[in-house]
Amino acid sequence: MFLIFGMGTKVHPLGWVAMACQVCGRAGSLLLVREVTRLSLFFIPLIPLRTRYVVECQNPLCRARVKVDRREAERLLDAGASMTQ
Repeated sequence: MFLIFGMGTKVHPLGWVAMACQVCGRAGSLLLVREVTRLSLFFIPLIPLRTRYVVECQNPLCRARVKVDRREAERLLDAGASMTQ
């Protein structure tokens, strides 16, 4: 009997946030994403192992990815939603 297992990460874009990149310093819209890593058994994702929130710089010369915690991600999304209204 064979057991086929592994891990896979799925990226979920959450929205655009207005802030400056911490690496290159360019101010503008950065993409906030949630990355969920799950344990898979027979190619079926079962158990979420890790959830990370990352802000990605869209500058073609930078492309930095900076981790943020969940509270900071929620705050950034709320601030972006209030600016659009």
